[in-house]
Amino acid sequence: MNRREIIEQFIPHSPLVGHLGMRLESIGTDEATLVLPYREELATQDDIVHGGAIAALIDTAGMAACWASDAEPETLNGSTVTLNVSYLTAARGQDLAAHATVTRRGRSMVFSEVRVTESTGRLVATGSVVQRLG
Repeated sequence: MNRREIIEQFIPHSPLVGHLGMRLESIGTDEATLVLPYREELATQDDIVHGGAIAALIDTAGMAACWASDAEPETLNGSTVTLNVSYLTAARGQDLAAHATVTRRGRSMVFSEVRVTESTGRLVATGSVVQRLG
């Protein structure tokens, strides 16, 4: 089983992903798109999506892209070693999509960039994720 197949099975069964309601929209070599459907429980005030939910979306999308390769892993170990988030504007009452792409793949470290947009296409946050793959 390659890394992409593993992540396709992992995402729907991850407790945090399920709790937040994220879903894997698409996955290809070195890229992944996840959607975070808007729910009132994700808001901080009025209909503004909590930054922590957006950070979790960025982390999960970046992780998925980093795992999205045809390589067969020696182990199933992996962890986020760096997560950077830039909030560009408030995300208000809409589903969010995070599209992550790998920018560099090393021997054990994989770097990705993530863009989060509202359903209207408005960019609300960007991020970078570095994953260490076991």
